[in-house]
Amino acid sequence: MAAAVTYRHNPALPLIKSNYPGNKLINGRFANGETYFAPQWQQVLEWQLSANPQKAEKKADKWAPTVQDCTAALAAPGDALIWLGHSTFWLRVAGKTVLFDPVLFSSVGLRRRHALPCAPEALVGVDYLLLSHGHRDHLDQASLQLLTRQNPRMRAFSALGMTKLLADLVPGLPVQEAGWWQQFDLGPAAPFELFFLPAAHWHRRLLLDTNTVLWGSFLIRTADRLIYFAGDTAYGGHFSEIEKHFGPLDIALMPIGAYKPFKMMQASHTSPHEAAKAANVLRVGHVVPMHHGTFDLSDEPASEPLRLIQEMAATGNLRANLHAPIVGEVLPWHEWE
Repeated sequence: MAAAVTYRHNPALPLIKSNYPGNKLINGRFANGETYFAPQWQQVLEWQLSANPQKAEKKADKWAPTVQDCTAALAAPGDALIWLGHSTFWLRVAGKTVLFDPVLFSSVGLRRRHALPCAPEALVGVDYLLLSHGHRDHLDQASLQLLTRQNPRMRAFSALGMTKLLADLVPGLPVQEAGWWQQFDLGPAAPFELFFLPAAHWHRRLLLDTNTVLWGSFLIRTADRLIYFAGDTAYGGHFSEIEKHFGPLDIALMPIGAYKPFKMMQASHTSPHEAAKAANVLRVGHVVPMHHGTFDLSDEPASEPLRLIQEMAATGNLRANLHAPIVGEVLPWHEWE
């Protein structure tokens, strides 16, 4: 029997790409673009049972990101970008505070390798909560519950299918869903535009919910800046499509970790070399690396992703300016040319 193919978007939001039918679903599950993808259990088992050729190197690598307290910076006025670890960023732009993929605590199977650079209670005044997808290292129930209590006016913006998932995790949180190539509705007084864009990834939180929730990336367009958050993604043609639609980007928050073994990870995550290639395709002016150092998710040694992306920048293979902050460091993104 032929697979049932349908297409879906949020009809209340505009599609910004001409002739785009919406996100493809195959038998009711989101495709990764045109084709269906999700890691198979036998692949995961094979990985867990196989030998890591860098096992000794990884064991000896004790590197973890340096942390500085950013509590005062969270309360200070003015535009700022702060990496809180993994893929969690605090961004203040045009008087609004945006929080990306907040995972503030350790949980089962996810132990933070460094401290949060502030007390969780300091994360107040959040206007927009941006959630790229539903994996547990990007969507954490305890973090969301705390943030919702502390930020009663906070609104969440995420992918198709996320409303039902969030209703179970944090009842009452306002959620606006979008498909790829859609613009969110932030209201008439919003100081910037927000778009949901493609990423090459997948979804699973439970045994039977594979790809029932979409995944993606975000782009913020201010009067003079394009700020891109790549989410979790493998390398793919979506980078050139984004550049074609928006032109050169100013700032990209790019994932660089969890890429080994390549056979297992290359369809889900970008290596440092692939992240540099993607940044070059996007014609980005400034790159801030993420998705490394905080959790142990894969086979590469802890310090390898940052070292490799720094080597790419030093040799000119990454054409953007690289900003590799310590955790909690305040980046003056608005001053970057």
